[in-house]
Amino acid sequence: MTTPDPILIKVPEEIVTERLVLAAPRAGLGQALAAAVTESIEHLKPWMPWAQLAPTVEDSEAVMRRMQADFILRRDLVYQIYRKGEDGRAGRLLGGTGLHRLDWEVRRFEIGYWIRSSALGQGYVSEAVQALTRMAFESLRARRVEIRMDDLNLRSRAVAERCGYELEGVLRQDALTVNGEPRNTCVYARIA
Repeated sequence: MTTPDPILIKVPEEIVTERLVLAAPRAGLGQALAAAVTESIEHLKPWMPWAQLAPTVEDSEAVMRRMQADFILRRDLVYQIYRKGEDGRAGRLLGGTGLHRLDWEVRRFEIGYWIRSSALGQGYVSEAVQALTRMAFESLRARRVEIRMDDLNLRSRAVAERCGYELEGVLRQDALTVNGEPRNTCVYARIA
């Protein structure tokens, strides 16, 4: 079977859960993104190369527009995580998640995530990952979904385990830390 051109694949632009709205990026949200990252810079800095300095609103707007373009082109499927308001619509920006390292032919995707400091420890990331996992398998016909992280990132590992991902192995010295030191990568996965 031939894989269709990814740009033609229908991907939901919004995923709604009990407490969250996961929404595809759109122009005009740079200020909200900058505020969330700036609040969270200290807890993101050890793990996220893109979170070493607090971003300007302009930088965040440019990032948001690039993510929107990549979403449309099906090169990277980033979603912002919003707290769901009483009206059921997106409220405060809590963080980000998405399907990355897309392999449309194999139907293999990797989930990434981050959450703002004030939303830590409330189960939002697990809720978002479970929703994104369901969407990947049900809507995108995924065969494999992975979550990878630094083996020292215990919070991230706990999310993968809570969401039913199985540790397949640890890739020794397979990447670099944000400081350029060798690090190990845990590979968690679920298969169809």
